[in-house]
Amino acid sequence: MRTQVGIIGAGPAGLMLAHLLHRAGIESVVLENRSRDYVEKRVRAGVLEHPTVELLRETGLAERLDAQGLPHHGFALRFDGVDHRVALTELTGREITVYGQQEVVKDLIAARLAAGLALEFEVTGVSVHDLDSDRPRIAYTDSSGAARTLECDIIAGCDGFHGICRPAVADALTVFERVYPFAWLGVLAQTPPSHEELIYCYHDRGFALHSMRSPEVTRLYLQVPPDEPIERWPDDRIWEELGTRLAADGFTLTSGPIMEKGVTPMRSFVAEPMRHGRLFLAGDAAHIVPPTGAKGMNLAIADVRVLAAGAAAYFSTGRTELLDAYSDTCLRRVWRAEHFSWWMTSMLHRDPAGDPFDQRLQLSQLRYTAASRAALTSLAENYVGLPFDAPS
Repeated sequence: MRTQVGIIGAGPAGLMLAHLLHRAGIESVVLENRSRDYVEKRVRAGVLEHPTVELLRETGLAERLDAQGLPHHGFALRFDGVDHRVALTELTGREITVYGQQEVVKDLIAARLAAGLALEFEVTGVSVHDLDSDRPRIAYTDSSGAARTLECDIIAGCDGFHGICRPAVADALTVFERVYPFAWLGVLAQTPPSHEELIYCYHDRGFALHSMRSPEVTRLYLQVPPDEPIERWPDDRIWEELGTRLAADGFTLTSGPIMEKGVTPMRSFVAEPMRHGRLFLAGDAAHIVPPTGAKGMNLAIADVRVLAAGAAAYFSTGRTELLDAYSDTCLRRVWRAEHFSWWMTSMLHRDPAGDPFDQRLQLSQLRYTAASRAALTSLAENYVGLPFDAPS
């Protein structure tokens, strides 16, 4: 088998890259070890930056997004039981859109299959070879059990943090990592959101977040220890704790059936460079951010936009400048997002050690941010997403 770009992973990074390549007339094959049903149902991020939404519109992927997505023009910082609104659109002229990652994935899969393009699910035994040659290969077993070899010009490793691509070149990478001393207990509840916007809440008992996925489904999070057993959190305890942390004058938390719940540890992670030979890493395969800043999926989309442009230049003219600059270009945005996500996380989460000095610093930062238009503007422009071509 032969293609121009072999893509490992059918998440937002891999599927969006395949879509952009197709629009540029470049052939690709997408390989995914999970089933289509699993990929389309796994609940992940739900906040799309303004540049991400614009790219989806420009590339013909926004029909359901525009019909079902929830534009948000601000969000609340809640501390001391009081809301302080971050007026995103007023401060930046842009907004975010709440639209689940799995919905973006559904749209991308539908577009690819409608075009009759190669997308293989439930492949196993994936490995990459000859990355330093001009004919790298992907070996795998397809869903029927047949052994396959896919020869490519370029391989895109879009297979996530636990995938095979980054470990295949680990000796050539430098890793930067920070593991946080807390996790998020996330729940998906069949109940209307209790507030029209997101609420980021600092509380003595720990951080809480009120988010949403639709007018009928609410997404909520609680700060918990990183090794917290989910069995310790029956539904009644979850709602009671959310009610305590999110309490504010005039706010009523609406409870309902919890459809999903789980505990997610938090880390910052960057692997440099994001390229080795003909293998290009993108999205979670190369970097992880704490979810506080809502950057994960948006960074993945930004990565593959850069990679698609480099591939288009290479296949049309033979020029490699954009591909050669891929890692440096992406990493400037990645480190900006890492800093913003670290800053949001550090400001809003309680230190499990309970250091009173750190707690006073957090409240000082929150109060300053809420009272300063300059600080609010900086927060807002990072949150809605810096333009793709802006210096980072």
